[in-house]
Amino acid sequence: MDFAFDARTEELRARLLAFMDEYVYPAEQVVHEQRARLASPWQTPPVVEELRAEARRQGLWNLFLPDAEYGAGLTNLQYAPLAEITGRSPQLAPTVTNCAAPDTGNMEVLAQFGDEAQKKQWLEPLLAGEIRSAFAMTEPEVASSDATNITTRIERDGDEYVITGRKWYISGAMHPDCKIFIVMGKTDPDGPDIRRQQSMVLVPRDTPGVRVERAMRVFGYEDHYHGGHAEVVFDHVRVPASNLIGEEGGGFAIAQARLGPGRIHHCMRLIGMAERAIELMCRRAVSRTAFGKPLAQQGVIRNWIADARVTVEQLRLLVLKTAWLMDTVGNKGAHTEIQAIKIATPRAVVDILDRAIQLHGAGGVSQDFPLAELYAGARTLMLADGPDEVHQRSLARRELKKYL
Repeated sequence: MDFAFDARTEELRARLLAFMDEYVYPAEQVVHEQRARLASPWQTPPVVEELRAEARRQGLWNLFLPDAEYGAGLTNLQYAPLAEITGRSPQLAPTVTNCAAPDTGNMEVLAQFGDEAQKKQWLEPLLAGEIRSAFAMTEPEVASSDATNITTRIERDGDEYVITGRKWYISGAMHPDCKIFIVMGKTDPDGPDIRRQQSMVLVPRDTPGVRVERAMRVFGYEDHYHGGHAEVVFDHVRVPASNLIGEEGGGFAIAQARLGPGRIHHCMRLIGMAERAIELMCRRAVSRTAFGKPLAQQGVIRNWIADARVTVEQLRLLVLKTAWLMDTVGNKGAHTEIQAIKIATPRAVVDILDRAIQLHGAGGVSQDFPLAELYAGARTLMLADGPDEVHQRSLARRELKKYL
């Protein structure tokens, strides 16, 4: 069993680490300063565009996409340590390397299921970073943890589909460059197979009847980097029938294909978030004195740091194993492991961040450190892409099946 990264991964890691040190970390505060001077907080700060241009120049662009025709052609195992690095600055680094959700998942859907016209019109400008996108599945009126519950209707009317429904927490929808929604709704609500009732259609943002109602906050944050999380109404929105992705009734399967890579990408970045937290804990511990001695000499602080290191090493191995399985036996073959990392990683990283916040005292919940924002993002991932309890239910059922 070889735990070393291959030569291409090591080369990209070195370039990405240098890019983070030289460009990304210094820009974190600049972004906040520039955004405060913009006419709208949803506009892109100039420094972000500068970093995006530099990332493209250095070949640190679209690293997430395994399809070599459209992306870097990396395997999940090769991408994992790179996503971990970008996770150290999860608001900025994925954005400037064009590896940020929801665009990544939407590009994967279009690359895998889109027809040539859809790829030309929407995938190519997304790959180039010329536009942004949103994925509209979650709804406020139903338990969207069970995707078969969604109520948005997609009805065929001649050569068009008519979309009617309300969605919320639609990531990316507030961004002025968001030009396209992938909308999941029901084309056959009374069909006998509840997993064949849904379909997905492409809805341009400027289509009549599309209303972006408001930005939803996440623990008080609006998440400007990712274009926010909006509540969106589709009021008898008409689009050509050619905007259907794949086939009618294929929406549930497409959603599952989209969410598998998304879940592991989140876990990869979460490990980077935990590493950033450990670094901040150690720097704080050696620089602050309380009750006559440095925090680093307090036994409880040493326990926190030791436990955090052990936890991160465990999580990383499980995520890398999952990535390897996805590469070798496919997403279905790695289903149990994908669920395991989705359950274990956010929960553990939230705990590490909580200890890091505690160690920083009042500063930990302030804007002077990234910890509070990291905590909000990590805690949200216990809900996003399926709540932990849904994955626990499915994983336990799979485990029990061996004994029935």
